[in-house]
Parts: sequence; structure tokens; C-alpha cells
Amino acid sequence: MATLKKILKDKNYVRIPLALTATDHLEIIAEINSVEGRFILDTGASNTCIGLDRIEQFKLISEESIIKAAGAGATNMETLVSKKNTINLNSWQYKKLEIVLFDLKHVNEALTTHNAAPVDGIIGADILKKSKAIIDYNKKCIYLKKKKR
Repeated sequence: MATLKKILKDKNYVRIPLALTATDHLEIIAEINSVEGRFILDTGASNTCIGLDRIEQFKLISEESIIKAAGAGATNMETLVSKKNTINLNSWQYKKLEIVLFDLKHVNEALTTHNAAPVDGIIGADILKKSKAIIDYNKKCIYLKKKKR
């Protein structure tokens, strides 16, 4: 019987390892605009987000946004948006990523309170949908479908 890994490789998926944090979040390494960072993989987040304090680090050009962010105990937070960014997850790439920027201080405080390292941002459902993602919780990895060239 073929394994999930073999089946998905044959269907042009790339396998990316995930790490389980002390808070039981899945963490993924991603490159945004060629800068590597640590992100929580969040199936409940509608958009990929980066902390306001990381704008320069990830070479983001931001503009005002009407979007209000909510999550992890905080609501109605002001946001900025950055358009036309490139994300690389292993060999999977997307070049027109829109990123929501907001204060992730409350997220990182919650992580560090529970002995987990702070993160640069969140990979949200926007990437999961674009990549036709399949998460293998047992093997701690995610599969993303590469576009045919």
C-alpha cells in the first residue's frame, strides 16, 4: 500500500516539516521576501499576518487597512496591509501574497508565558487554500501542492 507521502509526491506536493511548540501550536519556517522567520500555522486565521515590529525585517511596504484584527483574546486591533510579497515554504512559492500587519505582542506574551519561543507571524488559511494544503498531524508535516510549470 502506498504511503501518503508517496501519493502526494506523485501529485506534485512538497512536504514541509512542522515543529510542535510547548503550547501545542504547529510552527513552520517560512521565507517572506527572502527573509527567514518562524510562524505559527493557524487554520483558524483567515490571513497570513506578521507583527508590526517586523515590518523592516521582512522588507514590507505597508499601507493603511480597514481590516480589524481579532484573536487570542484581543479584538478590534488596528492593522496595516502589505501587498505583493513573496513567500517561500521549502520549494513552494507564491509571489502575490497580501499580509496583514498588526501588533502580535499579546500572541508572543502568551507563547513565552508557556515557555514557547515568540514568533514573527502567522501562516493563515489564505496560504492553506492557495496551496491545497494537507496537514499530517501525526507526522508533524504539511504538504503543499506546487503549481505545474
